[in-house]
Amino acid sequence: MGLHPKGFDLSLNRIRRLLDVLGNPQLRLPPVIHVAGTNGKGSVTAFCRALLEAQGLSVHVHTSPHLVNWHERYRIGVKGGPGKLVEDEVLAEVLRRIADANGGQQITVFEILTAATFLLFSEHPADVAIIEVGLGGRFDATNVIDHPAVSVIMPISLDHQPYLGDRVELIAAEKAGIMKRGHPVVIGQQEYESARDVLIATAERLGCPHTVFGQDFGAHEEFGRLVYQDEFGLMDLPVPRLPGRHQYANAAAAIRAVKAAGFEVTNAVAEKAMSGVEWPGRLQRLTEGKLMDFAPAGAEIWVDGGHNPGAGEVIAEAMAGFEERQSRPLYLVTGMINTKDPVGYFRAFADIAQDVFTVPIRGTDAALDPVALAEAAFDAGLVAAPVSSVAEALKEISERLDPDMPAPRILIGGSLYLVGNVLSDNGTPPK
Repeated sequence: MGLHPKGFDLSLNRIRRLLDVLGNPQLRLPPVIHVAGTNGKGSVTAFCRALLEAQGLSVHVHTSPHLVNWHERYRIGVKGGPGKLVEDEVLAEVLRRIADANGGQQITVFEILTAATFLLFSEHPADVAIIEVGLGGRFDATNVIDHPAVSVIMPISLDHQPYLGDRVELIAAEKAGIMKRGHPVVIGQQEYESARDVLIATAERLGCPHTVFGQDFGAHEEFGRLVYQDEFGLMDLPVPRLPGRHQYANAAAAIRAVKAAGFEVTNAVAEKAMSGVEWPGRLQRLTEGKLMDFAPAGAEIWVDGGHNPGAGEVIAEAMAGFEERQSRPLYLVTGMINTKDPVGYFRAFADIAQDVFTVPIRGTDAALDPVALAEAAFDAGLVAAPVSSVAEALKEISERLDPDMPAPRILIGGSLYLVGNVLSDNGTPPK
């Protein structure tokens, strides 16, 4: 991070040059499931991994960003069992080789990390690799994969507008850049019809066999079960372990993507995957750790890295669903970076949150000042106060509680950076 630019410089020239010096490892990968989208990328990646590992396959997984430790970005497939995060020594050696190959030429941090993905995944045998796009699609450093087993485009909404455009159609066109002529495409649930139209038109123009959520496949809850349906029939499954109704559509996209990539998904495999899927930092409930000591007795604490209005809506819907099952006052502890739309994020919680406490974030120069963030929450119709830390926010909630009220539900979120801070401070990093 000290040696290379921290921002984005979307281009494929530098990564292609570097990969050429490294012997083009991206050409020696197992079948690749390539995933783009504004929201839901990480969840569909987690579901795909669970579906593939449930049938004993070895699965490499690249995600970004990491929450606590850099090696979280690289999960190395293990035959017949869950993949393991790359060992620090192995990652360090790969990064040394990349530095030597780059020879001091200008390059971004993400391009180096992407080159590490291709080296690691090409040098460790596996049955399949799932590679998540970093930003956008067309000029993202991962988009040197010329023959994906399937390209998956998840929900698209406004985010990273300075880089991708200020309309969802423009953002959709950038995300659609991962589609490759003649290769299968799965289009996940889309909030905006205009984005969906762009994705379908691009797939048709490129001659990509494509399936669309709500048209060719789908999922819904019925009698406490998840029912998945596509042209091959129905599957009656347990609801996903990942909470929130939005995960039904993510699970459906993953099932369809794994099928489109050429792998079988039996009912038994899907059932095992729904029950075993894991995705840290996304509606993750904290049940132990150092921060729990500061929280009110009996409090239910959730962390989620969603950071744009679209994510705010699905998280708020999940919180409202929890409220239906067990009534508790909801408090928000929020930190965000300055490229996001905090008012749009907070607006989703205007009718369900009691109070908001805004906090600083470590590890980024782009963190919004808690005072400014509290003003944004106020503009969205919420009562908000800036505090110095998550621990102080939890203490404040304890002091404000009416003893006659149920123990609170607390959502800590607004940024993956903040979630990383919390999981680190709590002593519960991803494994």
